[in-house]
Amino acid sequence: MVMSIGVTPDKIIYAHTTKPQSHIRYACAQGVDIMTFDNKEELLKITTGHPNAKLILRIAVDDSKSHVKLSTKFGATLVTVESLLKQAHELHLDVKGVSFHVGSLCTDSVAYKRAIEDAHHVFEQARLIGFHLDLLDIGGGFSGPGFEMMSKGINEALDEFFPADRGVRVIAEPGRYFVDSAFTLAMNVFAKKKVWSLPISQKDGNGLDTLIMYYVTSGIYGAFIDVKIYPDIQRYVRYMRPHRSVESTEPRYQSVIWGPTCDGADRIMDVWMPELNIGDWILADRVGAYTIPMSTDFNGFEKPTIYLVVTPQIWKMLNLKG
Repeated sequence: MVMSIGVTPDKIIYAHTTKPQSHIRYACAQGVDIMTFDNKEELLKITTGHPNAKLILRIAVDDSKSHVKLSTKFGATLVTVESLLKQAHELHLDVKGVSFHVGSLCTDSVAYKRAIEDAHHVFEQARLIGFHLDLLDIGGGFSGPGFEMMSKGINEALDEFFPADRGVRVIAEPGRYFVDSAFTLAMNVFAKKKVWSLPISQKDGNGLDTLIMYYVTSGIYGAFIDVKIYPDIQRYVRYMRPHRSVESTEPRYQSVIWGPTCDGADRIMDVWMPELNIGDWILADRVGAYTIPMSTDFNGFEKPTIYLVVTPQIWKMLNLKG
């Protein structure tokens, strides 16, 4: 797919550390030489399927500050790095760089600094064994909020451990960053019920007496299929009525927002919010990454429909027709 839009094979990294043998052979046949590994078994597969590959060693790093952790599944621990590099050398395979991923939605730039320092250590180990590494992949998981602060910490670490005069090419995987805020999810309230109320004598006028359940058109099998990716979704929720706005002074009620399926686990979130009516809308901003590709049509409920919205200026710039 990438090559079909004009990208040359030398610009492609097969960045999955555990690959079927047939995929390795296919990459070789297509001229895709750069690929990652993190274990000895993978090296043996590459030796038979693509002996001229240019290898990137993925290391496991501290991902405790990230909402979505990856190092339990991928990456070689630092104590195994030396033996992996020695085996690659014995198999006459060419190791060209190091990659890591601190996890998705990382909240602390210190995690990147530690990972970059670990990568520097691996570079030194590789040099002593006889490899000349010239590529560092710092992974992805970047998000718009806090990106400037995260970048500052990353650049400081790179200046310390991989200064420009060292000749190491630094790349990243900013997929989430590009589309994190590209979508706004519009969910229509199609059903509603009040579950319980305290006796009138105990009503306090602050919404503490009533729990309201709302049923909306997308849930955890749709756009919220991986809720842990959006742990702060409440920060991005807005409300919209067809004919009038939701006033900030309206009382807020303890509310539960449910998805449309028959599954009792299809519970999006618990939130304090103004009372909505059937036909109102709940808008959730910043639900770009990992929503559409992971959503399903479980129970026959369709995936969210995508509508492209641009300003007149961007429309003119893109010279779009129709």
